[in-house]
Formats: sequence, C-alpha cells, structure tokens
Amino acid sequence: MNDNEQQELKLTPEQVLAWLVERAAAVSANRTGRVAIGLAGGPGVGKSTLAVQLVEALNRAKPGSAAYVPMDGFHMLHAKLESLGTVKDKGAPHTFEGGAFADFLEGLKAADGPVSGPGYSREIEDVVLDAFIVPAAVKMLVVEGNYLLLGNAPWWRIKPLLDLSVFVDLPRDTVRERLLKRHGEHGLFTAERNRQHVERVDLANYDLVKRSRGRADIVIDLLTEH
Repeated sequence: MNDNEQQELKLTPEQVLAWLVERAAAVSANRTGRVAIGLAGGPGVGKSTLAVQLVEALNRAKPGSAAYVPMDGFHMLHAKLESLGTVKDKGAPHTFEGGAFADFLEGLKAADGPVSGPGYSREIEDVVLDAFIVPAAVKMLVVEGNYLLLGNAPWWRIKPLLDLSVFVDLPRDTVRERLLKRHGEHGLFTAERNRQHVERVDLANYDLVKRSRGRADIVIDLLTEH
C-alpha cells in the first residue's frame, strides 16, 4: 500500500480489536519515542469502548505500555457553556477546548514524566479534572474523539500528532438508536429533550465528522447486529 493511500476495511468489533493490536504494535516498533494511535469517528459509533479495549489488550501483551487519552475531557466546563449561552450545543466542536487538547497531546508525546489529564463524566454531564494519569513508561497513547481529523482550526493541529489515524464508522440509523439509549441511561433529562438533542446536535456532529473520513489513514466500517 502506498504511504498516502487510504485503506478501507469492513470488520466486526472483535476483528477490529485484533487488527488494531497488531497494527499499533507494529507502528510502535518502528518509532523511538511515544506514538499516538488516533481513533476518530462520529458520536455513538463505539470509539471509546474500542479504545479502552485496545489499551487493555496492549497492556496484557506488554504491561504498562499503553494509556487511554480521551478528547472528551476537553469539553468546555458546563459553567463556561452557561456563561456563553451555548449549553444547548454541548458536544459540537465549538463547545470544546480544541486548542488546549492539541497542546495537551503535543506535550504528552514529548513528556518524560507522569502527566495527568481530564476526563468527562456522563453521570454529571461535566468535565472531571485529573481523571487519569499517563505514567512515564507508557509508549503508546490511544487517543480517541470525534474531531481528531477535522481540517479546520484548531483541530487541524491534531492529525500531524497522530502516528496512525483510524476512522471508525457505523450507519446513521444505528447511531441514532445508540445515542437515544445513551442519553436516557442516567435519567438526567426528559426523553423529549434527549430526542431533540440527538437530532439537532449529535446527528449534526455525526454528519460533520463523516466528512473528515477521507483524512484517516485507515477507515473501518463496523459490522454489527445493532
């Protein structure tokens, strides 16, 4: 395969995990420093689950070698969204600290000591500071988020930091069902609010992210029953 040629695969989640473990190890073996494996794709496609499973699998093969780095920790704080009047858009690109995420990832790739990073809790719908720590010995960073491959500022800064970029995709109708279920799990909002948010924000984000599919090194269309 040409270095600039995109590879497209159709795999089950189990096949994806096995393929990613092998590919991540190969990428890491050819680099002297830290490597970043980016999993991008729209909301609800299963990126975070896959990223966590990938980290666990890599660490089973070589303990302490991999860490999970979620983009979601760089949501704007809920209080900031309230002050800006953009709570209703939560989850859209302009409700993230994209530049701060790029700075964090750049620093993380160069760090020689432990680094803590923020996460996001759906139980409280807000950022949790110091949610995880990347130990100094970690060689592989599994970076996950919707907007890793967007080409506009400040998101364009992310792609050059990724040693391998993978776009994970699912059909739109499947994503809609998954997101409605996800939003209802914690009972923070009414079913009608959740439906409106999915239709107005989440699926709009899905459509936006879909347009960044062509910027990935690898595209994986997931084969699932639901």
